[in-house]
Amino acid sequence: MGIFEGKKGLILGVANDRSIAWAIAKEIMNQGGVCGFTHLPDREDDEKKKNRRRVTKCTDGWDNAKFLVPLNVQDDDQIRSVMATAKAELGSLDFLVHSIAFADRDDLNRDTVETSRDGFKMAMEISVYSLLAVCNAARPILSDSASVLAMTYFGGEKCVPGYNVMGICKAALDASIRYLAYDLGPANIRVNAVSAGPLKTLAGSAAGVGEMLKLYSQMSPLGRNITHDEVGKSGAFLLSDCSNGITGEILHVDGGYNAMGSPGRLLDSLDDSA
Repeated sequence: MGIFEGKKGLILGVANDRSIAWAIAKEIMNQGGVCGFTHLPDREDDEKKKNRRRVTKCTDGWDNAKFLVPLNVQDDDQIRSVMATAKAELGSLDFLVHSIAFADRDDLNRDTVETSRDGFKMAMEISVYSLLAVCNAARPILSDSASVLAMTYFGGEKCVPGYNVMGICKAALDASIRYLAYDLGPANIRVNAVSAGPLKTLAGSAAGVGEMLKLYSQMSPLGRNITHDEVGKSGAFLLSDCSNGITGEILHVDGGYNAMGSPGRLLDSLDDSA
């Protein structure tokens, strides 16, 4: 019997089979949980419906994947519609995964100081405010002892060159986790985040994950990169009853990279090349 047997929830932000949100959802469903999913809306002129098709490839064949609907988090009506669907299909929600972030590629590719005003507002609205909007809309259907999980990154705690404006968004998201944990605590609803090391995902490719993979493998205490499966299990833990006493936390799943105050063993390779 899995730890999510009898549990139902909503997964927001799966892009494809390499998404962290999908790794978490798979672990939940393997443990008996039932999930509803959203996808990024497709353009009206996209006859192939690429966004929906990518997520459908993930959910096809899973009996406990109950529905898949579009969600534009900049549209409050769509957020309310998703929650209405979740209520109709699932009743109440025991868990909610928010895996949504976006910044204009032009802003990501320029120095942070040159971020456009419109680009900054859009990045903050989609990457940060959407968590507040979704949690507020979901409150009526979140069950007692429900758990909310967001995706963050170390670039919100320290400067990671190249992460740029998204690092500012993640810092704001980290603060939102703490304030939401306080607001929702009296209802016994927990709010946490997973801070994963670099993984090959759509979002990661936009942030230059290739260079980071080599750095993390040489600098982290474990001396290797993390896997989708490891993040999936850690995220599922924070959504399960196994973590009922944890809220307002950021769980780093990065091989210990965040704990390092120096390049560590990376210095050995630097000395050899000198």
